[in-house]
Amino acid sequence: MEPPPPGSAARLGWLDALRGIAALVVVFDHSSYTFLADFRRELMPQFSTSRYGIMVFFLVSGYIVPASLERRGCVRTFWIGRLSRVYPLWAAVVTALLAADLLGLAQSRDFGQQSTVMVAVAHATMLQELLGTPNLLLVLWTLSYEMAFYLLVVALFTVRLHRRSAAIALLLAVLAAVSVTAGVALPPSALSGLVGTGPLIAFASIAMAVALCCASATSPVLRVFGGVSGGVSALVLVLCNGTVPLWEGLVILAVMFLGTAVHRAEKGQISRRCVAGTAVVVVACAVGSAYRYGDGDHFTRRGWIVAFLSAALTFGAGLAARHRRIPRLLSGLGTISYSVYLTHPLLLAVIDSTAGRRRQDDPVLEVAFFVVLLPMCVLTHRYVEVPGQALGRRLARRVRSP
Repeated sequence: MEPPPPGSAARLGWLDALRGIAALVVVFDHSSYTFLADFRRELMPQFSTSRYGIMVFFLVSGYIVPASLERRGCVRTFWIGRLSRVYPLWAAVVTALLAADLLGLAQSRDFGQQSTVMVAVAHATMLQELLGTPNLLLVLWTLSYEMAFYLLVVALFTVRLHRRSAAIALLLAVLAAVSVTAGVALPPSALSGLVGTGPLIAFASIAMAVALCCASATSPVLRVFGGVSGGVSALVLVLCNGTVPLWEGLVILAVMFLGTAVHRAEKGQISRRCVAGTAVVVVACAVGSAYRYGDGDHFTRRGWIVAFLSAALTFGAGLAARHRRIPRLLSGLGTISYSVYLTHPLLLAVIDSTAGRRRQDDPVLEVAFFVVLLPMCVLTHRYVEVPGQALGRRLARRVRSP
């Protein structure tokens, strides 16, 4: 999940609408633990609302993020833009959670034997989900896959393979299917278990810093080295150290590159027939992988598959309606979707620690939660996200100037 670029409502309102819908679904998924636990237990085996929302987010990110890099044509300003949109709200929410924990208003995750410094470093890279570190907030795990995708996109851009999006999506999807068929499965955070979480965090954080600096350098050799090293590091972490099954990590990346391929077809860079064929293969491999995944629970698989197919259909419907007028309510909701995504678990953590979870379903409180959350997110967008994005644009202009 990532914030929309400024001014996108007029040009890409359908993407904002998709972001808004996905954000509401994810919030419902998490808030139902507190207010609608019985209803949730009935729904989730049939339809995994969380997977639906994040797959829509990943498709949207795939569609727009590589286009942002190629439009800029500069890795340095791309990273400035990405970090200025993601970090300010992330830092504000994490700080608020830690303050609430100190005040006894919320309870943060238990990190076991991991040191506070290593936990902080892992979260600062936004790769904590792929570095064997529990997330301070559960929703932060998707940002790790977003960051891995950014690194891969930059790697492909520096070696001039960025237009191979359809081929890359196909390769990743097929690998996902093959891994399930061959029974290839790694334990969660396998690489951390092999080399140790602390050493892996230290090595990965240094490697990421070096990769970003080199990829942003003026020397062509350093740019290629930085881009490739960052991309390889991200791919290794996704393949060997994720907490989701290997096939699902590959499917997540395939879905994002499928979104990129759709954008290329829109721009006439590849044929629509090619993208349609790619979409069929990616969807088939994803569904087949989920169905064959040996968790022994048919209904869990059904819930994932229904959610995935629904996300693909939702994105397709949005794409088909891209030239239609988008209701301002939906586009506005998409504008604050990043705030909705990051802020709602903080509010839920405070409610769970103070009032506690409901023993019986209470739809009124579920609605009231949204009524409180959305105005709060308007404020965090206005006073945290917007200034951060403005600062990023100023920095980008400065590094572009002689």
